[in-house]
Amino acid sequence: MMRRRRLLVAAAAAPLLSACGFRLRQAPQFSFSSIALAMPNTSLATELRRQLQGTGHIEIIDNPARAQVVLESTGEQRERVVVSVTATGEVREFQLRIRLSFRLRAADGRELLPDSEIIRQIDQSFSESAALSKEAEAQMLYQNMQSDIVQQMLWRLATVKM
Repeated sequence: MMRRRRLLVAAAAAPLLSACGFRLRQAPQFSFSSIALAMPNTSLATELRRQLQGTGHIEIIDNPARAQVVLESTGEQRERVVVSVTATGEVREFQLRIRLSFRLRAADGRELLPDSEIIRQIDQSFSESAALSKEAEAQMLYQNMQSDIVQQMLWRLATVKM
């Protein structure tokens, strides 16, 4: 009886959810089919290349003259800044940052996305007695921030209209 009631409630809710515009997140759709990545060979560039290839709709071309659009990175910085220290001067907390600057232009030189910057930052507590594990944690946090930046770049690229 209770199961039947739940089923009826779920069936009644389905049209309401579709009527409000709810839909699952989909992969971004791009208005171009080929891209050249003019970026230094970093782990972030490798992940971006992998994500673009994973869409199945974008061809990554090595020669910028043959691509529809060229994504140029004007700089990537990874920073580790001390945020707080103890009374004895030992580091208590770091702030980890990744800053990526980029722009997108068409093959004919038109600017499609002006100089843009994506910054991700996160605070990390620190303990001298667990320095090795905190270093491994920092690398994991950098990897997560890098993945976030790649996703943000994909969504920004999807906003470009040719």
